[in-house]
Amino acid sequence: MCGFVGFISKEKKKKEIIKKMAKRIEHRGPDGEGYYIDKTIALGHRRLSIIDVKGGSQPMYNEDKTKVIVFNGEIYNFKELKKELKKHTFKNNSDTEVLIHGYEEWGTDVLKKLRGMFSFVIWDKEKEILFGARDPFGIKPFYFYQKDESILFASEIKCFFEHPIFEKKLNERLLSSYLSFSFTPTTETFFQGVNRLDAGHYFIYQNGELTIQKYFELNFREEKKTYEESVEMIKEVMEDSVNHHQISDVEVGSFLSSGIDSSYLVSLAKPDKTYTVGYESPKYNEINYAKDLAKRLKIKNKSKKITKKEYLKMIPKIMYYMDEPSSDPATVALYFVSKLASKEVKVVLSGEGADEFFGGYNYYRYFVDMGFYNKIPYFIRHFISKVCKLLPEIRGVNFLIRRGEKIENSYIGVNRVFGKKEKKKVLNIPTTLTEEEITKPIYDSLKKESDIVKMQAIDIHFWLMKDILQKADRMTMANSIEGRVPFIDKEVYKIASGLPFEYKVSKENTKLALRDAAKTVIPNESYKKKKLGFPVPIRDWMREKDFYEEIKKTFETEYAKKYFKQKYILKLLEDHKNKKKDNYRKVWNIYCFLKWYEVFFITG
Repeated sequence: MCGFVGFISKEKKKKEIIKKMAKRIEHRGPDGEGYYIDKTIALGHRRLSIIDVKGGSQPMYNEDKTKVIVFNGEIYNFKELKKELKKHTFKNNSDTEVLIHGYEEWGTDVLKKLRGMFSFVIWDKEKEILFGARDPFGIKPFYFYQKDESILFASEIKCFFEHPIFEKKLNERLLSSYLSFSFTPTTETFFQGVNRLDAGHYFIYQNGELTIQKYFELNFREEKKTYEESVEMIKEVMEDSVNHHQISDVEVGSFLSSGIDSSYLVSLAKPDKTYTVGYESPKYNEINYAKDLAKRLKIKNKSKKITKKEYLKMIPKIMYYMDEPSSDPATVALYFVSKLASKEVKVVLSGEGADEFFGGYNYYRYFVDMGFYNKIPYFIRHFISKVCKLLPEIRGVNFLIRRGEKIENSYIGVNRVFGKKEKKKVLNIPTTLTEEEITKPIYDSLKKESDIVKMQAIDIHFWLMKDILQKADRMTMANSIEGRVPFIDKEVYKIASGLPFEYKVSKENTKLALRDAAKTVIPNESYKKKKLGFPVPIRDWMREKDFYEEIKKTFETEYAKKYFKQKYILKLLEDHKNKKKDNYRKVWNIYCFLKWYEVFFITG
């Protein structure tokens, strides 16, 4: 696991600039650094040594040194691919060298052969072609910035600040989208001119022209298998995935919560060391569940209780590492569990992706619990929805509004924060990018699919790829450890995407087939537990003086006034404090943006 930086430009002080850029992501690779510079390009790399600790330094070259690569990630099937590349000479035992020889042999088709998480660039010195790619699910980050005849690229946006052509400007048009999604849902970023290379895409840059191509498409096709056959297939593919994700020349540990996802991984992998965080309040504490499982498996578990004071104190630092604003409360918990693990291991397994692949969100149960309502003709449901929109926000009304709209006009993911109407009351700047514009390409590609398939695809494309995996990469890397996600594997996805809806969700529970596969190896009853997410007591803390005062102080700043209607956002906070309304997600959403803005545009 590493980080890379690079640029093609006419700058004369390439060595000085590339070193400063790489220094910005020293946390991604504290074990070493390497550079390649010629008259056209500069490449930099920071290394966290995992595979071939002694021989895997980067940048790395092919046999005649006509091609050079910088790479971030892990290729789990590199040993199998190496057997297919026998005509090439290998100088080390790293997965990086397999990548560069694979590109020589298969060109861009090498991407279809890779099993793993990756972002990389390969520079062909003879042809002056730059080839870059990102893994199918976007586990590893990739950003680029173009200006005039120059292009900058890196694992993290903050690297660009060190290049003289970069202009740091806020991309204001994303603020409205952020208020709805709670993260950046587009390939555009909050820094004007900076884009992310989307998951499952590659690019070719030649003669100043950038061409981007998609090489991986999400497909949902129901397999005609019995429930029992499906459970067996899940057991086999998960065991295989966990085995591949443990390939390492250093020790592999694991995060462990009380839920099925991490419990299943830990029960399969049986790592010597596991790590858990919780809080003082029993309602938000999973430590005892984790310790019970670790004891039954005869493995070690270390834990930490996060205090309110240290949680709040860490927010500016979190926003710096994230690069973009995120109001996902689990981000901070992930930082602390990563910090805990980093004292002992360099690699951890983590349970991200199971909910999106196997149907883990309680929201999906509406299709079972409220199936009767969908049988009412659409025009009637739509009329009821329009009437309900005129009513104040009360329990049950939102359901009637949502079910009276076509899914394409109503669903943007499991964690919508602000609705369209309320954003007009909150924002001081106009909305120029709508939610429908953002989700339309996904819905257009799934016109013939069921509503539940469309919802899953939206959650994978947005919530998983642009929030969950973003924070997983940043919080582990902030602590110089590698996070591996065995559920987010292309072989696992092949099985999960073929499961019928009834194998995923019932009136009683979610992730049905996955639970039945997991219960054969989990020695306690974690496989039965309903989804909690990563519970955080922010809702309660906001009503306490110190937490409340810090948010209020931030809401009263001049830069808050610039973007938000101060009177309205302060009322959101007051109403939550006084228990008139549960506004904690809305308040936290705005607060996190303002703290991010403070880090990058006020103090930074």
